[in-house]
Amino acid sequence: MTYLILARAFIAVAVAVAFIAHLRARLAGTRPIGWRPIVLAAVALFVLTAVFDNVMIASGLFTYSDEHISGRRIGLAPVEDFAYPLAGVILLPALWYLFGSRRAR
Repeated sequence: MTYLILARAFIAVAVAVAFIAHLRARLAGTRPIGWRPIVLAAVALFVLTAVFDNVMIASGLFTYSDEHISGRRIGLAPVEDFAYPLAGVILLPALWYLFGSRRAR
């Protein structure tokens, strides 16, 4: 299994849960999840991922097998590494909405 297939699975689950949360908000007549804070968090996480992944790879803490990655990189970090912060930044607000406090609903 390649990292790209695994990353796609994480993104698909995150998007599905976010879509469910968005639909539930619409059906309940409440305000849907705001996307501006999610985009800002994604940018911050991408920058942090780029910096720290490159530092860890450059220092030899871990390596990636070339047959398991797409070959596209940002610095030393494969682009697949950026899927996990993206999935997290999509999934966590959706879960917060679905399972958060009643006051938020």
